[in-house]
Amino acid sequence: MERPPSAPPSSSHARQRMDWNLLRTFLFVVQERGVGRAAAVLHLSQPAVSQALRRLEESVGGQLLVRRHGEFRLTPLGEDVYAIACEVYGTVARIDAVAAGHQDEVAGPLRLLVMSRIHSLPYDEFLADFHRRHPRIEFQVEVMPSSAILDALAKRQPGLGICLCRKPVEGLNRRLFMRQRYVVVCGRHHPLFSRGQVSLHALQDQDFVRFASDQIGDTLSPLTIFRDQRGFTGRIVGTSSNIEEIRRMVIAGMGLSWLPEHMIVRDIEAQLLRRLPPDEGVAEIDVFFVWNAQRKLTAPEAAFRSAFEAFLRRTPLASRAF
Repeated sequence: MERPPSAPPSSSHARQRMDWNLLRTFLFVVQERGVGRAAAVLHLSQPAVSQALRRLEESVGGQLLVRRHGEFRLTPLGEDVYAIACEVYGTVARIDAVAAGHQDEVAGPLRLLVMSRIHSLPYDEFLADFHRRHPRIEFQVEVMPSSAILDALAKRQPGLGICLCRKPVEGLNRRLFMRQRYVVVCGRHHPLFSRGQVSLHALQDQDFVRFASDQIGDTLSPLTIFRDQRGFTGRIVGTSSNIEEIRRMVIAGMGLSWLPEHMIVRDIEAQLLRRLPPDEGVAEIDVFFVWNAQRKLTAPEAAFRSAFEAFLRRTPLASRAF
């Protein structure tokens, strides 16, 4: 009897050696657009990430990335492997959800202290999935300034936090949730809104609307440092700890300000705001998931922390701020 044709040795060899960790590393390198940044997110050394890329290329039998002289692009093979890696990631996420569904049911209140305007579709999907798995957990979400969240958690008040945390706080654990790039903007009533080309020099004497925490030593102090280093001389005409009120004052034309880039996409499309130089933005500010390491967590808190940390491990940093 004639035997069916077998798969080519190279394909069989690739299947036997294929490792999800290699695909996952490749996924992070592509989404972080570099080995160095991927290594930082994965808490690995750059040589370890580079070695994983080489092993994956050996497994699939071809080059996946072109990285030279500042160039970073996927090869045609790399495009196909990246698409497959995204599909595998989705499957792994579903496995996590199925496994969690067999855990004991948890019930009770869960207090979340969050800063305003957390824009993250992956986080929204995480919350939906968490609620499906734990329908008897009652969410109590309070929007507060980051400084107030850190103060409450440091005092061992019940709850978990999502906020800015520029430097470690004694007694608190933190995990990097998302990275927000702040950019300079003006509103539709501002004189610069309708000007053709705007240089960075044109911003130096403009008035500003600032966050209450935009001070040296506070959570948004990189914005202060940028303004001082660039020699901006305009007045501070408005201050608020609420990002919605900052946005409102900017749209009203009171002055320029800095806002997270991913939050203002629709405002720019609607011609409510205009993005101004510099093109690379002003600063990257990190948002953290925070809890008190010295206070015993309740069952709902422990379930949320465990699930959220799993979400952070499987979701590349670059894809969280959307």
